[in-house]
Formats: sequence, structure tokens, C-alpha cells
Amino acid sequence: MDDLSGLLSSWPLDPSTPRVRVVQGLDGRHKVQVRLDLGVLQMEMDGRPDGLRPGGRESLLDLLREDPAPEPLAPERLEALRQEAGLYQQRATALMMAGFPGLAARDCRRNLDLIEVVRERAARPEDRAAFEQLRRGLVVTRTRAEAAAALQVKDHRGALAALDAGLAAVRDAYTMIGQRNRFEASPEVAILRSMRDMLVPRLPSSQRAELEERLRAAIVSENYELAAILRNELRQMKE
Repeated sequence: MDDLSGLLSSWPLDPSTPRVRVVQGLDGRHKVQVRLDLGVLQMEMDGRPDGLRPGGRESLLDLLREDPAPEPLAPERLEALRQEAGLYQQRATALMMAGFPGLAARDCRRNLDLIEVVRERAARPEDRAAFEQLRRGLVVTRTRAEAAAALQVKDHRGALAALDAGLAAVRDAYTMIGQRNRFEASPEVAILRSMRDMLVPRLPSSQRAELEERLRAAIVSENYELAAILRNELRQMKE
């Protein structure tokens, strides 16, 4: 077994050194590496993070989608899917830190697709619930990544749209589990609204008319939560 001391000493673990980097592998493919306290974690940039191809497919999820005779998911298969989802979530976090929010959003969307498949095919309610509890965190990470990707190309309107969509998805997630009353005070909403508060002052003034039109539409449709958000945005633009 090769000694990793040389690699670790060349990548010191200190506050002045990034903990995440992208390198080109021996196979010519890019890898994302994370410096840990006791070593280095390396993942593929594309495909399944650990580089495996179950059944010749990119992932277990892809293999599952191609099942010609879908059956209820057995506990051992659900556990394998849960572990695979963890790999994609780890990579999404690393990609955000490395400055690749678009790829991070891709991995979050993939895991959200997995939740939908499990919701349709898990036999036991407790299995569906176990995956469903991951949804809100994934929505927040995906939304942050999509907004960051838009801001990378100075698309402030796209970033705002991503945050709007994220808030709506969080609301739907709480509604789905019968906890709609928890939406306003939820930590997910606090995170996304904080991002909105930071973004609004950076919007071009030409977008004021658009915000006012959206406010009128929200009032007409009795979407008072959105109306309150839009009023706050307009106040911040005045300031």
C-alpha cells in the first residue's frame, strides 16, 4: 500500500489552505478532493462519486429506473440507495465549496428525484418517511446552489427566481407531510429569506417595476406570503 504522507504534507491542513480542490486524475478525468483531518477524500466530478457503475449504469437510481418489472423496494435495496444518496450529497457540498454551484445543484436534483422514486415504490410508510425527511435540506442546498450559479454570471433575476422557487418547494414539502403551519418559522425559510435579503439591494433599479407587478399579481391571487416578501424587497430597494 502506498504511503500518503507526501500527499498530505504537500497539502497542509491550516486555515490559509483551501480544504477543497479540483485536480486532474491519472485517467484524465477531473476529481474533487476534500482535505480531512486524517487524510484526503477524492470523488469523481461526474457520474457516481465513487466511480462505481452498478449494473453498468451510472448509479443504482438509474438501474432502478430501467427495471422492467418494478417491485416494492426491499429494505436492503433502500439502504443501498440511502448510502448512494449520501455520496452525492457529500459531493454537492464539496462542489459548492470548490466554486462549482451548478454541479452541486445537479447532484441535489438527482437526490430529489430519488426521493420521488422511493415515495412511489417503497412498501412501508416508515421507509417513505425516512427519505422524505431529507427533502427540505436538499431543497435548500439546491436552491442556494442554483442562486449562486446565477450570480456567477451576474444573473440577479435568475438568482431571485431560484430563491422564489426554493421557498415554494419548502412550503410544498411541509404541506406534503401535514405540517404547513411550521413553514413560516422553519430554519429552511430563514436561510433562504436571508439570502433574499442580501440579494435584493443588488438588483438593478430597472427591476422595480417588475417587482411591483409581481406584488399586484400576488395580491390578486391572495398569495399573501409572497406579497409580504415582495413588499419587503421594494422597501429595501428604496433604502
